Amino acid sequence: MVISRLRGLLVLCMAGLLLGGCASQEPADSGPDMAPIEQAPDTSAAAEETMAPTGPVVENGKIVIPMDDSGSMTEMLNGIFYFDFDQAIVKRTGHEELDKHAKVLAGDRYLRVRLEGHADERGTREYNLALGERRANAVSAYLVAQGASRSQIEVISYGEEKPANAGHDESAWGQNRRVEIVYR
Repeated sequence: MVISRLRGLLVLCMAGLLLGGCASQEPADSGPDMAPIEQAPDTSAAAEETMAPTGPVVENGKIVIPMDDSGSMTEMLNGIFYFDFDQAIVKRTGHEELDKHAKVLAGDRYLRVRLEGHADERGTREYNLALGERRANAVSAYLVAQGASRSQIEVISYGEEKPANAGHDESAWGQNRRVEIVYR
């Protein structure tokens, strides 16, 4: 008896939910000759200012940062850092630019970067992969020390597989010993 009452109550509740879900909500009638008024888009300078990005913007893997409050002056940060032969120490000449990258990453925790480590063609494939990884890890450690989060950084090594310059001299090798910062 109790079970049949519960079933009946359950059936009534389900019917009420179904009927309530089917009810339509029509907007109030605005009258026979009343049409909605459309507003023209605001093309004033103030509207354009609010539409301009105020923070860093990622373009083709590079980061563009505003240099003033209006966003009319921007700077694209250099994303390539070079290393000496058989070294994984970040050169002092790259510190200022890396500081800018760290500041951008610290300011927007949703930004992500991939640090791509590279080496020249000298050495074995395995050695160059390890060297490229050490270089990318050195840049990662620098960025983290300056305020970026480890969770924002991915490290990958290409070793000698993706040379920037296919030449076989010191000039070409110098261009291939690098870490590239790619924003995602």
